[in-house]
Amino acid sequence: MELKGKNIGYCFTGSFCTFKVSIIEMKKLVEEGANVFPIMSFNAYHLDTKFGKADDFIKEIEKITGNKIIHSIQAAEPIGPKKMFDILIIAPCTGNTIAKLANDIIDTPVTMATKSHLRTERPVVIAISTNNALSGAAENIGKLLNRKHYYFVPFKQDNPILKPRSIVADFSYVKKTLEYALDKEQIQPIIL
Repeated sequence: MELKGKNIGYCFTGSFCTFKVSIIEMKKLVEEGANVFPIMSFNAYHLDTKFGKADDFIKEIEKITGNKIIHSIQAAEPIGPKKMFDILIIAPCTGNTIAKLANDIIDTPVTMATKSHLRTERPVVIAISTNNALSGAAENIGKLLNRKHYYFVPFKQDNPILKPRSIVADFSYVKKTLEYALDKEQIQPIIL
């Protein structure tokens, strides 16, 4: 399926180490002709880290997409009722956000955007990035893997020696995963 002309909600949560690679994939979607609308969690929007300054990421994302970032719960709530997006992706999606989605905790712009988008039974793509995926977050990942309308970007262990419980999506599969999810299919293999 072609992504040209598709309206894509593109969410960022606080796995800051993957922001740069996620932005590269987001830019490819824009270059292909998709209409990309950025959304950021409170932490993603406000925190400066060793991986970059929040303001720099905000400026870069808004310049690439040509759209202002949705960064409040109030601004995210109308996404579903207005049927703003064909598909929504959370890239990166932290273990914290996965836990909230798995347990219906809606307290950030990203979780509200997801809940609102799911009202219309449209697909949500998860590009996981968390250090505890093979421990505390495993149960919540399993819950989302078994829910309708959730699709995962293929993932792998991040660094089996230094971070044996860490999982990260292979962001090079973002476009392909979106295409499959729009056809209501999970790209395979899901574990690389």
